[in-house]
Amino acid sequence: MPAFLSDVFHCLWQERTKFVALLLVLVLIAPQPVQSQFFIDWAAIVAAINSIGTAISNVIGSGLQAINSALGAVNSVLNTINNFFQNQIYPQAAINRARGVVGAVQGIYNAIRGLVNLNVASATLANPRQLETVLLSRNVGNIGQVPGQFTTVYQALPAPTDARPAVRDMIDMTDATAQAGLKKAIAIDAAADQLMDASDQLAAELGQAAPGTAPMIEAQSAAMLVKANALTQSAMAELFRIRAIDMANTGAGLKFNANHASDMRRDLTNMFNK
Repeated sequence: MPAFLSDVFHCLWQERTKFVALLLVLVLIAPQPVQSQFFIDWAAIVAAINSIGTAISNVIGSGLQAINSALGAVNSVLNTINNFFQNQIYPQAAINRARGVVGAVQGIYNAIRGLVNLNVASATLANPRQLETVLLSRNVGNIGQVPGQFTTVYQALPAPTDARPAVRDMIDMTDATAQAGLKKAIAIDAAADQLMDASDQLAAELGQAAPGTAPMIEAQSAAMLVKANALTQSAMAELFRIRAIDMANTGAGLKFNANHASDMRRDLTNMFNK
């Protein structure tokens, strides 16, 4: 037995280089413990992450549950407020009825516009028809044509040799007031068309407006109403001026008659005295 072991050790010593190489190969190909390429212990990392999750759940879990409960209460309050606005403040049925009324009123506006735009021209002769066309044009750009067309129809101011100064003054003032009234009428017609357009636009917007924006459109409508009232007052002032000049002409006529009677009495007195 000692001789056998001696032979074995002798053989291993002689082949020691090959034996060491074989051991190295066995070490390299043998299964290693479960570790990463860089010797990271993933099991320890996973255990640490689980510990962190457990700590988070234990420490702030109750706080998160309280926050979630508070958010649920806030959501409930918001739903209650929303239902109150939808059912009490801005009920959909009432909104639909209001929009229906707006549509009906819009139909009335359209009918009024049709009445305003009726063709009422009645002159038959050439010169009066030209003047009437200008007066009914509803276009402020045609105001400059009024004096020429007016003079063509109503004649020019008499020459100084054809009428007394007082008569010429009265004629000139009457013509001026008449032309001013005609020009004002064209301007008022044009302004009325603009107000009608604005009214149509506001009515259309109000029919589709959200409840929150309706007061803004109502404010614009109120402002437009103020402008319409101002326009009405302007037209009324023009009517007063025309009426005033008519009364002045009547007074002037009476004065002319009185002067004429006085001149006649003087002439008769002088005639009988001769």
